[in-house]
Amino acid sequence: MAFKEYGDYDAVGLAELVRKKEVSAKELLDEAIARTAKIDPQINAVVVKHYDYAERQIEHSLPDGPFTGVPFLLKDLDLLEGTRTTSGAMVLKDFVADHTGTLARRFLETGVSIFGKSSSPEFGLMPTTESRLFGPTRNPWNLEHSSGGSSGGAAAAVAARILPVAHASDGGGSIRIPASASGVFGLKPTRARNPLGPDRGEGWAGFSCGHVVSISVRDSAVMMDAIHGPEPSSPYVAPLPERPFSQEVGRDPGKLRISFSDKSPYGDAIDPEIAAAVREIASLLAGLGHHVEEQAPALAADPAAVMTTIVGGNTALTVRLIEQRLGREMTDNDLEVLTLAHSRNAKRTSATDYVAAQLAAFQISRSLATFFESCDVFLCPTLCAPPLRIGELNTMSNDLSHVAPILRRYMPGTSMFNMSGQPAMSVPLAWNKAGLPLGMMFSARFGDEATLFRLAGQLEQVRAWKNKIPPVCA
Repeated sequence: MAFKEYGDYDAVGLAELVRKKEVSAKELLDEAIARTAKIDPQINAVVVKHYDYAERQIEHSLPDGPFTGVPFLLKDLDLLEGTRTTSGAMVLKDFVADHTGTLARRFLETGVSIFGKSSSPEFGLMPTTESRLFGPTRNPWNLEHSSGGSSGGAAAAVAARILPVAHASDGGGSIRIPASASGVFGLKPTRARNPLGPDRGEGWAGFSCGHVVSISVRDSAVMMDAIHGPEPSSPYVAPLPERPFSQEVGRDPGKLRISFSDKSPYGDAIDPEIAAAVREIASLLAGLGHHVEEQAPALAADPAAVMTTIVGGNTALTVRLIEQRLGREMTDNDLEVLTLAHSRNAKRTSATDYVAAQLAAFQISRSLATFFESCDVFLCPTLCAPPLRIGELNTMSNDLSHVAPILRRYMPGTSMFNMSGQPAMSVPLAWNKAGLPLGMMFSARFGDEATLFRLAGQLEQVRAWKNKIPPVCA
């Protein structure tokens, strides 16, 4: 590899090298491509490769932005004109986008060179990335395990140091889950912080949002400074930040009131190593001067039931739109069994059922807002079990009865913050005895990413994770 120190830098650091002309954008792209060729056959994270697109960007001169010259991946759910976007679905394996989404345009304006797409489960539906179209994306720390989902390709590629930052999105935990499973930093922003247009005003009833996963906290903050803000189709806007998010990283967080829980929100037992890690981090926070208290929110409704109705309805619409475009009904040759089941089940629910689910989501949001009147930050495990084994969650099974129990055991605490729209982050602060990452989830009040960035910056200083390198990089 021509630039052996590449993996030691975050994206801000690489851009600074380009700015000082110590390395060129083409050299960085060549290094990312070389690392993809070496590492990706093991993890299967970069499923659409359009190196020529990135090369043309560089030839035509990249914009002067905070990440000029840094290689970048879009998640294979977002549109980039002239490139393949499959959404992880067999029926869309040859689909080429005829326009570019607003978020992708804003990424381009930061100066990144987009050399491919990272893997996603079909339509981003699952917390593991194992589409029938591309096969499983494997965890860089242990190839028998999943990298998480739905932004599993992004998190695996960043963890494996193919690149330092990559696009990710989160409708029920899909930034935080793979960040936890793969050992990287992932922050889900406040609802409406980042754009979703031009084709959507909101996703999954306002649950979904886009941002990045990264090695460093400052990459996430600098990127949010560059891409946040409304667009003409925005139905609502997030509160304006007091100062740039990048200025929060390294800023003293003060003495925060931090509540924590080492239990599932359903009261179920969780993995003992994860519970112990939560308690250890709670002690660390107390040692840093924060007021730490064991306390968890009481939810007014069941998040899993809400997700089933809202996601099912949105999936059914996606299937209908594909059928209208192709002029035929979808079969299991086109889509995975689980996707078709979501669509069929949604057709049996009524408009009243959908509105009832929205009301339940509001009630959850209200109960969380009340809870945060007595604390600034809530700490809990991102995942309540270690990263899933490949094949454990089978979306092609004719018997899908295993899916709901796995989701309840694995990721019971992420989706409630999609419903409330609050910012939440997974921070790679622990590893289990088997060497798998165990992310810790921190959430804050609506609009208060600033507190999370300040706290994350503090934790990054005292519990540095950047130098932990997964085996695939050896």
